[in-house]
Amino acid sequence: MGVSVGFIGATTEELDRAEADPSWADTYVYELYADDGFPMPNRPYGGPDKAWAGLQFLFDETDVELEFLMDGFQILEDGTLFGWSAEQITSVARQLRATPWERLAAHYSPERMTREEVYPRTWRLDAEGELDWLRRSYEELVDFFTAAAAGGYGAFMSFSF
Repeated sequence: MGVSVGFIGATTEELDRAEADPSWADTYVYELYADDGFPMPNRPYGGPDKAWAGLQFLFDETDVELEFLMDGFQILEDGTLFGWSAEQITSVARQLRATPWERLAAHYSPERMTREEVYPRTWRLDAEGELDWLRRSYEELVDFFTAAAAGGYGAFMSFSF
């Protein structure tokens, strides 16, 4: 299974209710993903899935101010569910759209990422393949934040381990 991060669009009302009633939020987010209609055409969702730590490494080397495990607000005490406001989503979307992949890729260092034990610790096995995986994950992340911002959504961020 592994450690992964995922986002799904959330309304302000849903985020407010989640903050007031975390147990509701836990059930609700699960039901969003388990619904027969998933993915819903009007509710954006996306990764970076298991690429989150590799992307975080690249973000930390640039001026992208996104920290998967620090941004947003914690909903569940076990750290598996967070809420991100519509304002945060819009701000991150703006940053991501202004950051071409090439600027991030310039900081890709399989040796250093291996030495620093950046999850999932596969960087030296297929360095070029892993870089391509990070690129695809970045593109999915940009797509999610762009769509969520355009729809006026905040987000639920799940952190699974």
